[in-house]
Amino acid sequence: MNALSKATRTVLMADDDEDDRMLTKSAFSRGRVREELRFVGDGEALIQALRGPGERPTLILLDLNMPRMNGIEALREIKRDPILKDIPVVVLTTSSASEDISRSYDLGANSFITKPNGLDSYQDMVASLSHYWFDTVALPNDRD
Repeated sequence: MNALSKATRTVLMADDDEDDRMLTKSAFSRGRVREELRFVGDGEALIQALRGPGERPTLILLDLNMPRMNGIEALREIKRDPILKDIPVVVLTTSSASEDISRSYDLGANSFITKPNGLDSYQDMVASLSHYWFDTVALPNDRD
């Protein structure tokens, strides 16, 4: 992997909860995560951002419970689109319901994480997520 691909990695988080967005931002900052973090507030805004001009995100963090278009609908749309389907999607939600987990994986989610409580636990989760997705696995955007 070249230095440019590391420098331009972006995580796009779709979550309507301002507290969760701020917690994620704080965890990225405190954990010294290198990737840029951007936010959208619902599934429709996510799809618009993905199909609009600009750089594609390297990873999508997707909440399930959002207005206008929920996470399940957005996930279905992403994984049906031949241009977007290879972007890894991590469902990051408050739900731990087995039907939400199964449905997310059935639709092509790459991981399902129930949001932890508290900044320290959240920061540990973000550090693990960053290490796995950006230091361990090979991603489509990293191809030379």
